[in-house]
Amino acid sequence: MTTGIALLGAGIFAREEHLPAIEAAPSLTLKAVYSRSQKSAEALAAASRDPSSVAVYFDSPAVEGRSLDDLLRRDDVAAVSVVLPILQQPAVVEKAIRAGKHVLSEKPVASTVADAVRLIGWYESLADRPPLWGVAENWRYLESLRYAAQRVREIGGELVAFRLQMYGSIKPDNKYFNTEWRKVPQHQGGFLLDGGVHFVAGLRFLLAAAGQEVKKLAGFSALLNKALIPVDTVHAAAVTGGGQSGTIVISFGMQFKSGTEVEIVTTKGVVSWSPTEVRTVAGKGDGSGDKVEERKEFPYSSGVTKEVAAFADGLAAGKLDAFQSPREALKDLEILQALLESGDGGAIVKDISL
Repeated sequence: MTTGIALLGAGIFAREEHLPAIEAAPSLTLKAVYSRSQKSAEALAAASRDPSSVAVYFDSPAVEGRSLDDLLRRDDVAAVSVVLPILQQPAVVEKAIRAGKHVLSEKPVASTVADAVRLIGWYESLADRPPLWGVAENWRYLESLRYAAQRVREIGGELVAFRLQMYGSIKPDNKYFNTEWRKVPQHQGGFLLDGGVHFVAGLRFLLAAAGQEVKKLAGFSALLNKALIPVDTVHAAAVTGGGQSGTIVISFGMQFKSGTEVEIVTTKGVVSWSPTEVRTVAGKGDGSGDKVEERKEFPYSSGVTKEVAAFADGLAAGKLDAFQSPREALKDLEILQALLESGDGGAIVKDISL
């Protein structure tokens, strides 16, 4: 038995990542798509495996029976995947849940911590087994990141230090940036919020494997690429609940430097992660003081296919994967917002409380 699902949102990410991921899940059947415009909704349906079986819904032009509300009234659609602009998502998530649909919504969970807390609080107040709601963070489903977390746990020891370093350059023709809501952002942080939350999630994932989480940070922000308003770069120092310090660097404005790495240093070794490689250095454990080095490579993956598959499995089980918990996504957002606010205030110290 399969679950009927609708895809809400027709951007590049919806078309190139979520659409094939939904169609790859054996227990999901794509029934409908929705976008703000008829043209974009029809383009999304046309990209599906069987366009004739996918109904199209849109806001503009107004056509009777083709609105989002009409879609949400369909009995054969039990779930929706929401891949809409950041500011639009919370209202659509709430509307879908009120309509009795299970929801997988894109990261970040909302544009601000306050909006996320309100939405999550409303959802958690619902009685009588409400529909399931998960927030998609595909990095938590990267095989390389999970392997790195496994190595952190295997090596063991107490956390000593940590480092998140991401340098990149977003060009004007970047397919993810080249949409009006990203080029002229109305949400805090611009591309730093939209893209940077992935890197925060990756850091949190590996720190959790070491039994720690960020509890305090302070940093500076800058705008290096004038197109990436309001800021595209943060440099920060951070401290865990256990008192260990580390650094966080996220930049989308570096023209001549690129790469992503999260490093976890413990009293027994080091694990360095990038999306396609995990390197470890650890003692032999024989008292000799000699070190063992390991390097493992991984094919590139966005993690979206596994993320959607986990959502489908959760629907079948009646309980979603803990990694898709809205509160897990809220913690990512709180750190990212703290980085932005600290930088805006000139390295004011921000406590992480959630």
